[in-house]
Amino acid sequence: MTRVESIEFQVGRTGVVTPVARLKPVFVGGVTVTNATLHNEDEVRRKDVRAGDTVVVRRAGDVIPEVVAVVLEQRPESSVPFEMVKECPACQSALERLEGESAWRCTGGLICPAQRKQTLIHAASRKALDIEGLGEKLVDQLVETGLVHTLADIFKLQVEKLVLLERMGRKSAENLIEAIDKVREPALNRLIYALGIRHVGETTARDLAQHFGSLQALEQADEEALLQVNEVGPVVAASVRHFFQEPHNREALDALLAAGVTPQQAQARANSANLPLAGKTVVITGTLPSMSRDEATRRVLEAGGKASGSVSKKTAYVLAGAEAGSKLTKAQELGVTILDEAQFLALLAGE
Repeated sequence: MTRVESIEFQVGRTGVVTPVARLKPVFVGGVTVTNATLHNEDEVRRKDVRAGDTVVVRRAGDVIPEVVAVVLEQRPESSVPFEMVKECPACQSALERLEGESAWRCTGGLICPAQRKQTLIHAASRKALDIEGLGEKLVDQLVETGLVHTLADIFKLQVEKLVLLERMGRKSAENLIEAIDKVREPALNRLIYALGIRHVGETTARDLAQHFGSLQALEQADEEALLQVNEVGPVVAASVRHFFQEPHNREALDALLAAGVTPQQAQARANSANLPLAGKTVVITGTLPSMSRDEATRRVLEAGGKASGSVSKKTAYVLAGAEAGSKLTKAQELGVTILDEAQFLALLAGE
C-alpha cells in the first residue's frame, strides 16, 4: 500500500491524454515505484481514485505499475472526486473523445509539443527511419531549443547549430548529420510507419507500401481503395484517409519532401503472390543464432508473410530459437510447422 500524492496527465504520441497517479515511493516486485497509470477517465471513476487516497499497487505482469484498489477507510475527509482535464496539459488545445472510445485526445496535432517530441522519437526509431544517435534526450533538446518543430526540420539541421547544444561536440554533431543523410532515401514502408498514422503498425505500413507503390498514390487513395489492401479493415482505412485529409499533415509531408527526403518506390503487391511466404503467418520466438528478432521479422515481411506475436490455428510457421518457451509448446500442440533458423533461410531461398 502507498499514498496517491497527486493525479497528473501525460500526453502520448497519438495525443491520448492519460491520467497518472504520482505515488509516495513504494517497493513493489523488486523495484521502487513512484508512478502508476490510471489508464483513462472511466477507469479512474470506476475505482474512484483520488489524490490523497491510500491505494493498493501491483506491477501488472510484473512490469507495469497499476493501482488495484482504494483503501476507503483511510480516505481523508478533504478528498475531492477526480475530474478529467478539458484542455491538453502540454498545449492547451481542446480535448476530444470519440464515440465508442475510452480515451481523450488532444486536438493540437503537430502544434502540441508533447506530441511533437513523441512523433519525432517514433519517426527516428529503429523500425521507422532508423536515425542513429537521435534518441529521446536529444529530441528533447532539439524541440526545447526551437531547432526542430517538424520532422522536416530534422533534415535541415546543420553542424554549426548542433554544436551550440549542451554536451554536443563537433564530432557528435557531424555523426548525427551523417546518420540523417543516410536515411534521406528511406524505403516507402519505413516512411509510412514513421508518420505515426493511428492504427498503422510496421506490417500494415509494408502492406500499404507494396499495394500502392508510391506515397502520392497512398495520399490520393480513398477508403474504398484502402480496403483493397491486405488485412486493412474499415477502422484502419478511415484512419489513413483521415490522416492524409488533414491539411497540417499534407503540409508536413510536403515540407519533408522539400527537405530532400525521397522515399524509394515499393514493389507492387501484385507480384507478391510468388514470394515464398505469400499470405502466410509466421510467429518468431526465442533467440536465433545469427539474427535479431527485428531482422527475422523484416525478412518475413519482405517474403510476403505476416509476422504475428501469438500462435493460432492460422499460423503457418513458428520460427523457434533458443529458450523458445510457451509459443513453441502451443505450436507443437496445434501441429504448426516449426522451423529453426537454417530451415527458415532455406525456405526464403526457395529450397
